[in-house]
Amino acid sequence: MREILTPALLALCLAAAPLRAADPIAASAAPPPAVAEPVVPAELKTLVDRQRALLAQADKAADQAGVEALRPDFQRLIVDYEQFLKDHPDVAAGYVSYALLLSRPVLGERARAAALLLKANQLDPDQPLVKNQLGNYLAEDGKPLQAVNYFLAAIRLAPAEPLYHYQLGTLLAAARDDFLASGEWQRPVLDDAMQEAFHQATTLAPGNVEYALAYGKSFFELEKPDWDGAMNYWRSLESRLQVLSLPKPKLIQQTIHLYQAKVLLKQGRLDEARTMLATVDDLQLATARQVLAAELAALPAPAASANITVPAVGAPVR
Repeated sequence: MREILTPALLALCLAAAPLRAADPIAASAAPPPAVAEPVVPAELKTLVDRQRALLAQADKAADQAGVEALRPDFQRLIVDYEQFLKDHPDVAAGYVSYALLLSRPVLGERARAAALLLKANQLDPDQPLVKNQLGNYLAEDGKPLQAVNYFLAAIRLAPAEPLYHYQLGTLLAAARDDFLASGEWQRPVLDDAMQEAFHQATTLAPGNVEYALAYGKSFFELEKPDWDGAMNYWRSLESRLQVLSLPKPKLIQQTIHLYQAKVLLKQGRLDEARTMLATVDDLQLATARQVLAAELAALPAPAASANITVPAVGAPVR
């Protein structure tokens, strides 16, 4: 699962007003009663500010030596976090922000971070950020059947957060065999849940290209794909590229063309698939393009398009 440890999420864990109730993972049906927003000690806000500044410096470091030069500052911050937790053992936000620090690659203390998040979850069982991060740890540790409960709990607590839907869809797609082997999931239910999770993510964040591509790719994960629906989606996505966050617009457009060619192949429209694939020449798509070209080469070319060839990667597209 992708890492989500950002300054914005640090701010989120401090600013969120929790609702005291039974852990959603325990399947409490009663709506949680609202309570006053907890007071965040000033010391924690100072620690979080220092954490943001240090992580920003580490991200900007030109090399490993630059990161290592910050090690003493990180160690002092760790010592101060430990002291804060001794002084404020019941402040859940302290455990969360400290856990997010320890999870960063520069420190890499995942086990300790997971323990801190579990403690935060005990103190405040209604923080979706904590649920989602615990789901990440369990997924990365090869425990998808446990991870899914945390992702579902995060969604129940914050249904409008697209990231949580995306995380759920990614888990269901990546660990499909584990879910089916458990006997608790049937393939149609699993497929519907996976695709709906990606659909929700892209609906809630229509400008996020990662979510949009994930939903399109989900058609290829289905036991009974709707290829007409898949083609309609990829064409629709191409038509609204201008609303997406596109650092590399040509690469994204050619990625869409690649998947359109894959759908055309599945539909048996081989001449159209070859023509579409001929528009893909970006070097970053070379491997996927060559795989699809090999699949097409193994199939008979329609007579009307027998002379169509796929240009080599890097060749100009006319």
